Amino acid sequence: MTGCGAERILKTQGIGAYIVSVSDQQPANETPRPKPLPRLPGRLGLSGKLLLLTIPLIMIAGMLIYVPSIANFHMNRLNDRLAAANTAALVLDAAPLGMVPDSLARQILKSIGARAVAIKMGQQRRLLASADLPPAIDRDIDVRTMTVWSGIRDSFEIMLDRGNQAIRVIGPASGGGQFIEVVIDEAPLRQAMYRFSRNLLLVSLAIAMLTAALVYFALHFMFVRPMRRLTASLVGFHENPESSAYIIVPSQRGDEIGVAERELSDMQRDLVSMLHQKSRLAALGLAVSKINHDLRNLLASSQLLSDQLSSVPDPRVQRFAPKLMRSLERAIAFCQSTLSYGRAQEAAPDRRMILIEPVVAEVRESAGLATDASIGWISAIERGLTIDADPDQLFRVLLNLVRNAAQALESRPKGDAATFQIRITGRREGTVAIIEVSDTGPGVPARAREHLFEAFQTSGRPGGSGLGLAIAAELVRAHGGDIHLVEGTIGATFRIAIPDRPVELLSVRNERARA
Repeated sequence: MTGCGAERILKTQGIGAYIVSVSDQQPANETPRPKPLPRLPGRLGLSGKLLLLTIPLIMIAGMLIYVPSIANFHMNRLNDRLAAANTAALVLDAAPLGMVPDSLARQILKSIGARAVAIKMGQQRRLLASADLPPAIDRDIDVRTMTVWSGIRDSFEIMLDRGNQAIRVIGPASGGGQFIEVVIDEAPLRQAMYRFSRNLLLVSLAIAMLTAALVYFALHFMFVRPMRRLTASLVGFHENPESSAYIIVPSQRGDEIGVAERELSDMQRDLVSMLHQKSRLAALGLAVSKINHDLRNLLASSQLLSDQLSSVPDPRVQRFAPKLMRSLERAIAFCQSTLSYGRAQEAAPDRRMILIEPVVAEVRESAGLATDASIGWISAIERGLTIDADPDQLFRVLLNLVRNAAQALESRPKGDAATFQIRITGRREGTVAIIEVSDTGPGVPARAREHLFEAFQTSGRPGGSGLGLAIAAELVRAHGGDIHLVEGTIGATFRIAIPDRPVELLSVRNERARA
């Protein structure tokens, strides 16, 4: 067996048997409940980080809106004062000199929120009206040359100032005037800007909160919740990888998260299937380890009895006794190395140049086909063909293939008129020995070809264990060879290619020198 997943495999004393610890396994009838996603103390989850990221971004967006808005309000406020001053200038300029009473002039200045209005026409600069002029002008603002940046700067300077300074605002004049000047107080303008800022901030805060909530919930449902599902599935699957309760059910999303869900689901199903297979291999290892101990003792007793047959003078006994002793020796050797497959490797092959024909003949007799007239046997081995291989391992490879072929022929309907035949051919292609084992059976089903040489992957025939081809493939690969199913043949044809070992020229030269 190649592994055991979540089980622990321990070696027992002396015989190399495996015992599977099942104390950690969960009862088969109990369905685990998904556990909530664990949270690390003192750390924010993905939702908290998303909220902390959304709020400052919305605040930055609000500030980017507020700064030009307050500058635009400041500019519009000044333009309104200039427009009102132009209207008042038309009234004041139309009246004859000295005909506008001071009380009316004060009312006009109060209505436009100014202390004085002056206009320049040609080379003459006239003061149209004034009331409570300050001793000095603290700030000049010319709206004709104002830029965006200067407007922003002037707006925040006014808002950050203290007191009530006098501001002279200069702008284009209506009619034939060159420009008009208005002297206004800074405090009312500052108060108006404060009120606008408060209202704008309240509206921006409401919009920001609504936008942040919409962005947060949209991102939460689109990304955070699917990521939580993925994370919870990964955590639960890590705790119990043999349970299918934690396999994520992929959604129908077509984006990267949907692809991740589908790939994770496929990976988890493959892992669960693989771990179940490993568990089966571990259980089989436990059963084989128990059988191995008693079977070796029985075979040893049979070997002692077979040794006594060599003294029987009967010619038939003398003919079959060596073969029986050889079979018992091979069976004992198999029992001795029963668990080698469970250790994920076979013993290294003891390779040497051997003839193939005697091995094939022994395979036929061991498979019981020498006396079975219902299955035809054709051996088309090149005369004197040799192969660089371990004879015992080559025997096991061919015996597994021949037995599979015989089982395939036996599974055919009794009334089938087709010829029941097993054919073994052998030839050499340069330094590679080619052996083909074919039969006239129903062939290998298409669904079984993908995992043909994996353990416990049977072709669906009754009585098959699914280990024959896996063992054969492992032994062939240990020789540096290859085994595969030949396509487009009647029945099933397996081709084995085993190359000769490369000759070390230096060692050959040394041997020649010593000779």
